[in-house]
Amino acid sequence: MATDAHGLELIQPLVFLGSAVLAVPLFARLGLGGVVGYLAAGVVIGPAALGLIDDPASVLGFSELGIVMLLFLIGLELKPARLWAMRRDILMLGGSQLLACGLLLFLVATAFGLGWKAAVIAGLGLALSSTAFAVPLMEARGELAAPYGRRAFAILLLQDLAIVPLLALVALLAPSAGGPGGSVGGAVLMVTAIAFVVFAGRFLLNPLFKILAANGGQDVMTAAALLVVLGAAAIMAAAGLSMAMGAFLAGVLLAESNFRHELEADIEPFRGLLLGLFFIAVGMSIDLRVVAESLVVIAIGVGILIVVKTFVIAVLARMSGSSLEDSLRIGGLLSQGGEFAFVLFASGSASGLLTPAQAATLVAIVTISLILTPAAFAAARRLGQPRAQVEPEESFADAGGSALVIGFGRFGQIVAQMLLEKGLSVVVIDRNVGAIEAAERYGMKVYYGDGSRLDVLRAAGAGERRIIAVCIDDPDGASRIVSICGERFSSVPLAARARDREQALALVEKDVPVVVRETFESAITLGREVLAILGVEPDERSDIERAFRQRDAERFARQRVEGALAGRDLVRTSAAAEGE
Repeated sequence: MATDAHGLELIQPLVFLGSAVLAVPLFARLGLGGVVGYLAAGVVIGPAALGLIDDPASVLGFSELGIVMLLFLIGLELKPARLWAMRRDILMLGGSQLLACGLLLFLVATAFGLGWKAAVIAGLGLALSSTAFAVPLMEARGELAAPYGRRAFAILLLQDLAIVPLLALVALLAPSAGGPGGSVGGAVLMVTAIAFVVFAGRFLLNPLFKILAANGGQDVMTAAALLVVLGAAAIMAAAGLSMAMGAFLAGVLLAESNFRHELEADIEPFRGLLLGLFFIAVGMSIDLRVVAESLVVIAIGVGILIVVKTFVIAVLARMSGSSLEDSLRIGGLLSQGGEFAFVLFASGSASGLLTPAQAATLVAIVTISLILTPAAFAAARRLGQPRAQVEPEESFADAGGSALVIGFGRFGQIVAQMLLEKGLSVVVIDRNVGAIEAAERYGMKVYYGDGSRLDVLRAAGAGERRIIAVCIDDPDGASRIVSICGERFSSVPLAARARDREQALALVEKDVPVVVRETFESAITLGREVLAILGVEPDERSDIERAFRQRDAERFARQRVEGALAGRDLVRTSAAAEGE
């Protein structure tokens, strides 16, 4: 019986994973996007169709952790100074969008027969847009840092923060008004929670990660990353605030941490899985019976929602300085309802402000608008003239440097300093906590991370660099890095350090275009200086050096051929005989 029970416990995860594996590639191939695939999978396995999963609400609650992790990763990309610089867009553009869209949709809701209290909840709920949909659309195009992407994100951020006062408004309008969120004690609790998260992010997390990096394994670092995200979310939720807000705040406070890229790489897989689960849960929550009974109302509602939000947001963005093309992009991107609308409508239904039928109709309108988001965004983009390229603002340069230097030991330090001397932007990653602390003392920024991990390389932006310099003192690690870069980032040039001739031969065999043996150049320099002390003339010294380099290059080429014909043992023996 125990075996049967365990087998039953595995059915739901297998259903979720199997439906995602089947639906997402299919819908992506049809050009509808993976998100629509997740939604369709949810409809099929949910209670409205096959009924393989009969409790969408419980799944939706758990899967909202995907949104929490998404906002944490977004926060990692925003330094506090950058967030402060966005304050005008967040407060003015985001605030005006919420109020203007909420007012117009309130009037539409009253025209459809809702009472004024229900219409207020419906209008403000429909005015919210989906961070979980909009941000992946921008990320897929590499446009989150574009001018329109930053302004769209500012609006989304204001909306995410607004869910707290909107839930308080539900409590105020409800027949049994009041609640803990409106009391003085509740306000004090909220302020205390925010202050604690800020204090911990500012003063406790970096020392904690340094200790774990020096003494723990990779599994412990991953556990710590999850602990930070979920801990911040739990603290905010306990105080009556948004979990997403807590995760975002933690991310912002860690944006300048040496461990930023490692945290991003550790959280990214969980974010992807949980966001997919969230979209499946949204699809499961679609009540096909309600949709069939109110098909005309829902269709009209979806059309009005998309048109109103696209128009209002585009006008406000244009009035606040965006170009016509960017204004249309922002409007199309944010034309849908949002995931927090589900929370608001559920609260309104539980408090008696919305009838179950009204709440179900509103949920169906939001869900269908989510499905139509990629099409609305594409249509809005076509209305404007496409630009040749998107140029991120200079303040994002530290996440998009010209060079990625892996390893900050004695070798990597010189390479990085020469690049900085030229004025190039450089991202440096290293696993040695001592090297990171030493770099900080000299004013250099080094991120913690294992360069032999694909996810860390992606988080460090390896694919967008002009060059990757592998400077670690570990032949096996360097070989892994070179192999990963060759397979996944083949368009980015590589330069690598080799400890000796054998490693240099191995790297050249992997088609690394620039390989430098760490002792070769310094030995030649010393030999040249010794000849000078012995009285050899400069021209003769140059001739000797040139002849030696030529013979060495010939030996190197010969050993490459020998190694290919006879295997690595012959090369290793030959290299050892030459003192390398």
